[in-house]
Amino acid sequence: MEAIAKVKNLRGSARKARLVLDLIRGKSVPVAQNILLFSKKRVASDIAKLLKSAIANAEVKEGKTDIDAMYIDTVYADDGPIMKRYRPRAQGRATVIRRRTCHITMKLKNKQEEFSGSKS
Repeated sequence: MEAIAKVKNLRGSARKARLVLDLIRGKSVPVAQNILLFSKKRVASDIAKLLKSAIANAEVKEGKTDIDAMYIDTVYADDGPIMKRYRPRAQGRATVIRRRTCHITMKLKNKQEEFSGSKS
C-alpha cells in the first residue's frame, strides 16, 4: 500500500528543505515524526504537517492502518516559482531579492506488504 502527499508553493528554498528531508528518508514514520519534532529548522514543522497528511491519506485509502509498520519510501523537494522583489541600492540602482518557494512530495509504503510481495 502506498500513500502520497504533496505540498506546493511552500515558502523557503528547496535546498534548505532537502537538508531536513535527507534526515527522514527511509526512516519509519514514528522515528521520522520524532526527528521532525526536535529539528531546529523552520521547514521541519511544514514537513511534519506533510507527513501527517500522508498518514491521513493512507488511512483513507486503506482503512485502519498500522502507522508503526509504515516507512518513508520517497521524499524530494523541487524548486517552485520565485517571487522577485526589488531593493533600492546606492547611486539609484536596484537589486533583485528572490523569495524562493518549493514543492515537496512524500510517498509512504508499508513494510509488511513489501516483504510479502517479494516471496511470491
